[in-house]
Amino acid sequence: MAQYLNLVTVSGSLQTPSRTSALVNALASQIAKHRSLNIETIEIGDIASELGQVTRPDKAPHNIQKAIKSIETADFLIVATPVYRGSYTGLFKHLFDLVHHEALIDKPVLLAATGGSERHTLIIEHQLRPLFAFFQANTLAIGVYGVESEFENYKVNSVSLQSRLELATQRALPILDQVQAAKRALAA
Repeated sequence: MAQYLNLVTVSGSLQTPSRTSALVNALASQIAKHRSLNIETIEIGDIASELGQVTRPDKAPHNIQKAIKSIETADFLIVATPVYRGSYTGLFKHLFDLVHHEALIDKPVLLAATGGSERHTLIIEHQLRPLFAFFQANTLAIGVYGVESEFENYKVNSVSLQSRLELATQRALPILDQVQAAKRALAA
C-alpha cells in the first residue's frame, strides 16, 4: 500500500495569479505523476495582509500558525519566490523567520524562482540556498528558475522549462524514496 508523502509548496508571490505559483504547481504536479502525495499550497499573497503584522508565531492568527505548522511538519518542501530587487520577497522571508530554527533539519527542499530575465538565475544559489542552509535543510542540488517568457497565461509554455521541471523531478524522486522508507521504518 502506497504511503502518502506530505508535500508543502510555498509561493512567495504577492500576486494572484502568478508565474511563481504556476512554477510550484507545475513542479508538484510533475512529482505527483510519480509518487503518492498529499499536497498543501501556501500562497504568501493569500496571507500577506496578516503575515506582515506577526512578530511571534504563538501570537499569529490561526491561518498563519497553520501555515507555519504545515511547513515544519512537511515531508518535502517546494519553495519558490519571484525575484524582487535581486532577492526573495520580504514576506517570503518573514514567513520563514517564524519557522522554528530546528524544524527543517534534513528536510528535503526543492528551490525555485521566477524573474523577468536570465540575469537573476543565481538567486537560487545566493539567496535561497543560504536561507535553507541556516535551517540545515537538505536542499536538492538542482533548482528551477523560470523567466517571464517561459509562461503564457500563468502556465509553463516552454520546452526548456518543462525539461528543467522533469530533470528536477527525476533528481527529487530518490530523495523522496528515502523519506518514504524512513516513514515506513518509524511506522513499523
